[in-house]
Amino acid sequence: MMTSEQLLTEAKGYENDFVKNRRYLHAHAETGFDLSETLAYVKGKLAAMGYEPRECGKAGLTVTAGGKNPGKVFLIRGDMDALPIPEEADVEFPSENGKMHACGHDMHTAMLLGAARLLKDHEDEINGTVKLMFQPAEEIFEGAKDMIDAGVLNHPDVDAALMIHVMAGLPFPAGTVVACDGGVSAPAADYFEIKVQGKGCHGSMPNAGVDPVTVAAHIITALQEIHARELSLADEAVLTIGTVHAGLAANVIPDTVEMSGTIRTYDEDIRTFIKTRMEDIVNNIGAAFRADAKVIHGKGCPVLENDAELSACTVRYLQEILGPQKAFSQGQLTAMAGGKTPKTVGSEDFAYVSQKVPSIMLALAAGHPDKGYCFPQHHPKVRFDEEVLAPGSAVYAYTAMRWLEEHR
Repeated sequence: MMTSEQLLTEAKGYENDFVKNRRYLHAHAETGFDLSETLAYVKGKLAAMGYEPRECGKAGLTVTAGGKNPGKVFLIRGDMDALPIPEEADVEFPSENGKMHACGHDMHTAMLLGAARLLKDHEDEINGTVKLMFQPAEEIFEGAKDMIDAGVLNHPDVDAALMIHVMAGLPFPAGTVVACDGGVSAPAADYFEIKVQGKGCHGSMPNAGVDPVTVAAHIITALQEIHARELSLADEAVLTIGTVHAGLAANVIPDTVEMSGTIRTYDEDIRTFIKTRMEDIVNNIGAAFRADAKVIHGKGCPVLENDAELSACTVRYLQEILGPQKAFSQGQLTAMAGGKTPKTVGSEDFAYVSQKVPSIMLALAAGHPDKGYCFPQHHPKVRFDEEVLAPGSAVYAYTAMRWLEEHR
């Protein structure tokens, strides 16, 4: 097998191609499962490398590298979708269609294409198979599950999996990678709607109707009591009401109120408990005030579980290829910071993969504030440092090959 230094050098030799791929994807941002231009571009690049891309689910693609030597199967994932945010970032290649890669998925896709190039160059050296998962619809928490339902973890069956997420504004040199330790690294996310059906009437005659606005106000207040009085100090959770829609006139009591919000939890039992208590509270408050109130649970994703053994291996591989100054475990960073590093609060639908096979999540520093990368993920002015494309591609490929080598 090639050395880590050789692979990193090869990746840097392809850097111009990686940047071109990233800039095309950035300028042609697409959302959800509607990725026609993105898919055509990725398919074309993979085919030109000698792969045979296979469609998976509504808008996913997979290819495999290796398979010439017996061994296990290691999956590497890159998500492809953008956000419905008009771009305001000062770049030479902006998206002008009202959509933007404000979370860096263009970087992920470009790095996974980069890994595909490196893996194809070293295909005879792979001890087993590397499966590349080009995923849609991460931002709406639907793409990973859709691809799993379509068989992405089978044929051949996946033994372990890895994802990378670029992070803007981290106080580390570009290309620094942090590996999550064993356990939960990203919370579960659940979206919900609450509908309150009352009885509309004139605002001067509230006795003639059932006021859903009053009912909604009681529900909003009561839901916060779940966190304040029904969860322990150690139970980390957030329940947020983000929208409230009711009425069209100041002197009319409306028929209905519609609300929506989200829940974030780090524990599946707490997640289930909160959803159950929400239903109890909403239904019973509605009944107490003569209205019909109900919760409608929508899309979401579970907690992202990191495998402890895979995490330990991955940190070693990262330090081999990047050096000890650019590769850390979350535990090492926490110790260096005096135990004060915060948990990740953004959810990630790679969690569905992590519930099926041993998995690991990596964070890749892609823009230091001192270099002008000052805006966070999902901001219309966020930018990412393209300097990380080559090492990120090498990390994808090297980690997969090293794990397969050690787990024959």
